[in-house]
Amino acid sequence: MVIARRQLIPWRAAGTRAEMRRNADEVVRDTGWVFNNQTGSTLTLEEFVQTGDAEVDIYLDRLGWNSIAANATLLEIGSGIGRMTSAFSRKFAVTVATDVDAAFLERCRETVSRFGRVGSLRTVHIADGSSIAVEDSSIDAVFSYITLQHCKASDAMRLTTEAFRIVKPGGYVALNYRTWVPADWVLVPAGIVMRQLWRIPVLGPRLSQWRWSTRFGWQANRLDPKRILTLLETAGVVLDDIAILHHPGKPQRPVTFKGSTVIQRDLDVANKSHWWLVARCH
Repeated sequence: MVIARRQLIPWRAAGTRAEMRRNADEVVRDTGWVFNNQTGSTLTLEEFVQTGDAEVDIYLDRLGWNSIAANATLLEIGSGIGRMTSAFSRKFAVTVATDVDAAFLERCRETVSRFGRVGSLRTVHIADGSSIAVEDSSIDAVFSYITLQHCKASDAMRLTTEAFRIVKPGGYVALNYRTWVPADWVLVPAGIVMRQLWRIPVLGPRLSQWRWSTRFGWQANRLDPKRILTLLETAGVVLDDIAILHHPGKPQRPVTFKGSTVIQRDLDVANKSHWWLVARCH
């Protein structure tokens, strides 16, 4: 069966290898650079999952979500092969893993079956790259980390509005984006060039499998808080609480949502080029 893949070429290549490998340990060794920037012939799925376990503990603590987890349904946008999903499945009553690649979701289920609670896992394929086949107001918490920056900007923005469509009244959303930093004067043009090189037969497939080259090309968009908040205003999203979290010391440019100034806070574990939209829905 041919699986349509709308994402960037490295993800398509990784998805193909995920289908062809015998088990998730082999997938980690062949495609670890896609999911957590690690490479090596001795990497194991267990080590891969341990990096996700540590980050889940940190983010649930910083977001204050530990108190809601036991009875809540969490939807993860961009699960990959389950690096963080296993920990989510152990902590939340139900975890819904979503990804644009069906092969990743198959491996995600394998990962959770080994290191999580597979009985609490559901998977949803985002086949068109931007819409989530989940009912309105049906999810308690939506989480996405290092995923939306790898989509086309239009897909990332659609997934943002989808997150607020599917979350329940009183539910929680935490979405991670990449914004502009000084290094982007070099990274953005280099990324454009790299994505063009990926189209060249023979050369492109090779470049799409190497960590150094994919790091230029896979950062597909930059979305600042003002653009995302304007999107949510236009979509008519109603929020009781909203905050922007960013790297400590990063200059704060005032942003508003429906005429009110949005609270901005430091997040000690945030990357210098990342920011988080954290909200509770009305």
